[in-house]
Amino acid sequence: MKNRKITGIAFTALTMVSLVVSGCGAQKTAAAGGPGGEDGVFTIAYAPNESTTESADARNGLAEDLSEELGCPVEEIQASDYNAIIEALRTGKADMAYMGSQALALGVERTDLEPIVMKAEEGDPEKAIYHSVLITSSSNDEINSIEDIKGKTMAFVDPDSTSGNLVPTAEIIQAFPDEELNSDNLHTNGDFFEAVSFSGSHQAGLQAVIKGDVDVVPISDQILESEIAHGNAAEGDVKIIHESGAIPAEAMVVGEHVDDTTRAQLKEFLTSYDNEDYFTDVIKVPGARFVECSMSDYEEIIELNKIINEF
Repeated sequence: MKNRKITGIAFTALTMVSLVVSGCGAQKTAAAGGPGGEDGVFTIAYAPNESTTESADARNGLAEDLSEELGCPVEEIQASDYNAIIEALRTGKADMAYMGSQALALGVERTDLEPIVMKAEEGDPEKAIYHSVLITSSSNDEINSIEDIKGKTMAFVDPDSTSGNLVPTAEIIQAFPDEELNSDNLHTNGDFFEAVSFSGSHQAGLQAVIKGDVDVVPISDQILESEIAHGNAAEGDVKIIHESGAIPAEAMVVGEHVDDTTRAQLKEFLTSYDNEDYFTDVIKVPGARFVECSMSDYEEIIELNKIINEF
């Protein structure tokens, strides 16, 4: 698993935004009352990207199946953003969460979370990667490569999104070495971009480009493919103008209050889980499966995050 590398990405300082956790249940304490803690409910937190209309039934399906495995009720909650997920894990309001590598890198600075499985195309550990792509409207004749985006309007996804902010920020800085860019001026209106904002989700950014509200957005290549497959966008609506190097895939992580017995149950359940609807509608990669992982799979991006925050 240690052979998966982050390639072709240069990183720089990012502005971190503090956001408030919302929509979460009662606080839990370590192992009290079994996997569900004192309230008896095991809670999984998802970000807005995995909380779409298409994914609701599939998420509920996993919750029901996991409930049988753990012997307690399982519920899923939609957090407002990645910061909210980290806070929910830190305070015990969520037991497990699905998050990208940048959110994980931020999370380990605030709480003792642990990644236990990561998504992998075809269940192949060597394919446990994805990419960030920059897209624009197919009808936009002025933008055909990353070199054309200066002075345009941009909507990043979320401050703590790997493929929606961290990686595209690094790629843009790398593409314009003479501009003396950093995270601050790249995210400030009127500096590099005419206007810059956060869309809140990959799906919202995609629709903003299609509608012409913004010129350019970053998006996970797997989410883009999923949105087209679900009919939420046509293949001809947008064009890819840049693709990043490989990024470690998203992981299921558990909070520090989850006991070792429950962690082992979760690993066994998730690595054998084969509900295709879940991987197609929630994970966004048809045919994917979970493979076991550890913190070592994210060491590079965790170290890069430390460098970014010390920049």
